[in-house]
Amino acid sequence: MTRIIAGAARGIRLDVPAAGTRPTSDRVRESLFAALESADAIAGARVLDLYAGTGALGLEALSRGASSADLVEHAAGAAQVARANAARVAKAAASTPARVHRASVTSFVRGGAGPYDLVFADPPYDLADEAIGVVLAGCVTLMAEDGLFVLERAARDGLPPLPGRLVLDREKRYGDTGVWWLRRR
Repeated sequence: MTRIIAGAARGIRLDVPAAGTRPTSDRVRESLFAALESADAIAGARVLDLYAGTGALGLEALSRGASSADLVEHAAGAAQVARANAARVAKAAASTPARVHRASVTSFVRGGAGPYDLVFADPPYDLADEAIGVVLAGCVTLMAEDGLFVLERAARDGLPPLPGRLVLDREKRYGDTGVWWLRRR
């Protein structure tokens, strides 16, 4: 079961598509969001959740006080689930729902929205470093000057090469999951 861990929508269950997604575990989200709150990175943040799946990362941020969230998901079924989850969280938190964009991450990033204070990317574990690099490079222009990019992927794959304007801030391993915090230079 996937749920919102804390904030105004605490305890709300999130639907999960029948196949094709790998939601971030509650344990990883709880640790990640505790660190983000400690860094004062959530309150009032404009959030972008790439490869959103259920929308759990962006919706958790909204529940904890982010001002807005855009969820980007290419798969039709997952985007539909993310929309339903966003509506459920908005109702519980008495807030505006997250905007769900059914698009490929690369086309959304090329479209030029933003600026975003906090960007999450939880791509499929089999996505190649080169593809992730394209997304990272595109996101640099979408991020606020002091923006933070949080990348989650298989720990064994490590951090892909970073574009020149992003630097590693911190990293954490949770079993087979790696999480990297990247900041703009």
